[in-house]
Amino acid sequence: MEITVNVNEHTIKSDIEPDCLLIDFLREHGCYSVKRGCETSNCGLCTVLLDGKPVLSCSMLAVRANGHTVHTLEGLQEEAKDFVEFIADQGADQCGFCNPGFVMNTISLLRENPDPTDDEIKSYLAGNLCRCSGYEGQLRGIRNYLNSKKA
Repeated sequence: MEITVNVNEHTIKSDIEPDCLLIDFLREHGCYSVKRGCETSNCGLCTVLLDGKPVLSCSMLAVRANGHTVHTLEGLQEEAKDFVEFIADQGADQCGFCNPGFVMNTISLLRENPDPTDDEIKSYLAGNLCRCSGYEGQLRGIRNYLNSKKA
């Protein structure tokens, strides 16, 4: 079946199998920030924005994105740049494997709520699995990033 998806501001027409997952479709089209982590929709590594809302691409059929807009980290480099550099400078990430999903969810959170409380941050990022940091580094990094924007 043929689908048409706007991926990172580029229209992609592709013939896919009916059971093709969105993660496979995106990686097939060069979006390598979208990663497989758990295969059970529990880790957040495959997070992309579908029409501006975070979705787990490992549990969504590509055909459901037909006619929609998808953004991956590759398409949000400009928006993510300051935040990613700040988080790295803060030492909030360790191995970096979870970063693409974490950054995608943080971008979505800050678009929806530019001044979240710590509890709102924790709640929004609850679906991101980080095996290294215990999440305190990310929370501290986001809070410090937000505080730096206010200064």
